[in-house]
Amino acid sequence: MYYLHGFFWSDSLLVSSDKINHIIDRAISLKKIKPVIMVMPDESTVFKGSFYANSKSSGNWSDFTSIELVEFIDKNYRTIPHKDSRGISGHSMGGNGALRNAILHPEVFSSVYALSPGILDAQYFAMTEIDLYKNVKNIAEIKDLSKPENARTNIIFAIARAYNGNERKPPFFADLPFSFDGENLKINASVAEELKKNSTSELPFSHYENLKKLKAIKLDWGRNDELKHIPATCMNFSKTLEMLKIKHEAEEYIGTHGSEVSKENGRIENQMLPFFNEYLKFEE
Repeated sequence: MYYLHGFFWSDSLLVSSDKINHIIDRAISLKKIKPVIMVMPDESTVFKGSFYANSKSSGNWSDFTSIELVEFIDKNYRTIPHKDSRGISGHSMGGNGALRNAILHPEVFSSVYALSPGILDAQYFAMTEIDLYKNVKNIAEIKDLSKPENARTNIIFAIARAYNGNERKPPFFADLPFSFDGENLKINASVAEELKKNSTSELPFSHYENLKKLKAIKLDWGRNDELKHIPATCMNFSKTLEMLKIKHEAEEYIGTHGSEVSKENGRIENQMLPFFNEYLKFEE
């Protein structure tokens, strides 16, 4: 099983803060899942999140996740090197990356579980965060993004690099869909459209045949997520799959972005791990 971390998170924090290793050990001891190898890569960049996507600016993170990393793990660990024995999952940005890489690589992963996947529709997210673009004029260098007051604005630059990379625009090497002239909003329509086209929300249309090859798909989200775009975009993603007659599970529960995810008897332990126990092949 491959588990992808969120935007402000890392592989180390999955262990030190979320205690995901203890969650898995407990789930195995309680027979919620058979013994399994959990792979948790650190795919952070200087802009925090890679979104696990191939990018003109920040590199081919999808290729690393689904090809290079999997090949390395299969070569060096006692795995069952077949898609039927591989699942991919993640929380927030990691949930987005899990869906993205599963759809792009059904020959690698057979099943996917996305926990509160963030920014599935990057254009929708950009529109809900328009006011943050007023702060862009105060960000002249990469180091400015590390300031606490620029944390959420950092997400904008990371998304733009992932989906609208532009190698000719230093120092951020990305095109932004919005800007402000004083209080006046300016929209770059072509960039906004490109942001939408490259979003994970569009993959069911562009990679429909791939989607049909997946054995099992599930996403869930908290009704009271602080990131207001998540419930809406998760529901829309599920409706897209339903419209395309793609069998999947989608569940909204009472909770916030992370309140129910990694606690004892939380979503990972009682939903995600049993999901993979049901759909993955554990014997050669």
